[in-house]
Parts: sequence; C-alpha cells; structure tokens
Amino acid sequence: MIVAIASGKGGTGKTTVAVNLARLLGGGVHLLDCDVEEPNDHLFLPGTNGAAEPVTLPVPEVDQQRCDACGACSDFCAYHAIVSFGIKPLVFPELCHGCGGCALVCPRQAIREVPRRIGEIRTVEAGGVTLVQGRIDVGVPSSPPLIRAVRARAPAQGMTLVDAPPGTSCPVVAAVRGADLVVLVTEPTPFGLHDLELAVALVRELGIPCGVVINRAGSGDDRVHAFCRREGLPILAQIPDDRRIAEACSRGRLVVEALPEYEPLFRQLSGRVTHFAPTQRC
Repeated sequence: MIVAIASGKGGTGKTTVAVNLARLLGGGVHLLDCDVEEPNDHLFLPGTNGAAEPVTLPVPEVDQQRCDACGACSDFCAYHAIVSFGIKPLVFPELCHGCGGCALVCPRQAIREVPRRIGEIRTVEAGGVTLVQGRIDVGVPSSPPLIRAVRARAPAQGMTLVDAPPGTSCPVVAAVRGADLVVLVTEPTPFGLHDLELAVALVRELGIPCGVVINRAGSGDDRVHAFCRREGLPILAQIPDDRRIAEACSRGRLVVEALPEYEPLFRQLSGRVTHFAPTQRC
C-alpha cells in the first residue's frame, strides 16, 4: 500500500504527520522523502546512512559533423531545450526533460543522449524504518525526474509512505501519482482552506482516494470542517494546537516520543490510514 502525505501549502505539518506515522507503523515500512528541494525527514529519523547514488537525466548531444541544421529537433521540443534557427542546434541541458524525442525525430541520427546529473538518492535505516531521500543538485530547475526516481524505490509489497513536496504543481503530481491514498494535511485558517481546496481538486483529477488531517486544530475557525462536510471528505485526525508539539519538532524530536500522550492519536490515524476503504474517493 502506498500512502502519500501532501498539503496545498508549506508549513501545515505534513512532514510531522509522515515521520510520526512511519515510526508507529515501523516493521519494514518505507518512507520516501520526495520533497527533494528541502528534504528533512532524516532530522527526525536519524540512522545509518547508505552510499549516495547519483541520479542522471539523458540530455541530447549533437554530432556537428552529421547535423544539417534541418530544425526537426527544435520543432519537436516543447521545452526549447534544443534550438535551431537555420544553424546547427544549441542545447540547453537545464531545460531538458529527458524524453528522447529529439534523437528519435532526427533524420540524420545526429543526436545521441548523454547522462546529466540532477541529484542523488540516499537510503537511511532508522530503527525499522527505511528512509529513501532524494536531494536535488543546486541549479537544477526541474525536480519531477528526481522525484520519480525516488518513487521507483517503493517496494512491491508492504507499506510505503510518501512525504510529498508542498503545493499543487508538477512535483506534487509526480510524488502522489499511483498512490492508493493521499492524506491532505491542512490547518483551520483561510490560507489553509484555500490551499486545501486546490489540493483536493488535484487529487480528484488524479482519481485517488483521500482524507484530511487538520493540524493546529482549535487555532482558527470551522470553515475547513464545513468544507470537508460539504465535499464528503473524511477527517482522519485532528492534531491540537499545542506549543509543545512545535517545540518538539523544532528540536528534531518525534511527537509520539517527546509527548507520549499523543501516541494514541497518531496510532488511531495509522489505523484509519491502513484500513481506508479503497472505494472512497475525494
């Protein structure tokens, strides 16, 4: 089972939910940290680091002797990663999405693909939890290829949690696509409601079942609750607005360990997640 923990905005407590669920589920659970621009799950789940594995993306390299500047590659590329204006094409590797189409359409077979490093993946064994973490290289503008490489580490059997990037753009789609359930973490504020609406629309477009976790419950109003009732969204858990939780997180401690009185709440959430009915839809 693959469960993605996502949020329409940053700072809602998505990582807090992900790492505490991973600790309670334990017993071979895989946690994939797909927030590759700012991975931080390792701060809460320290363990034994494996070797960093580089991740590359195939980008075009043009054989200038074979190329006749026909422009077929430039016409094909929707991202303008290879451009020709009646001259030998120019390649902009940072814009390339690695689809390989330019090499396929070249009539003179003047293009070959070479690997370009975009980041790395590191595996951490942390007390029964296997944490797979992606980290994008500085200056690489597109994270979905690296996120897909992290997602490919999900085992065929067992429980996998995916800590998705914040927001509702392409990186989030790459992280949650193919999940059995998306847990949307929000907060009871106008900003939380606005971004929850965007996140629900995204998950519905992908056709994935979802539920909602309201963090910092009691700090705002009831508009998020009203939205969930109106849209038929199950509220899987409500985490109180407790300063001690923020203090524990700021020190890199798990809530279920720093504040044992919250373990039943997260254990109930883990039960609802693992037994979520697959027929429920957002």
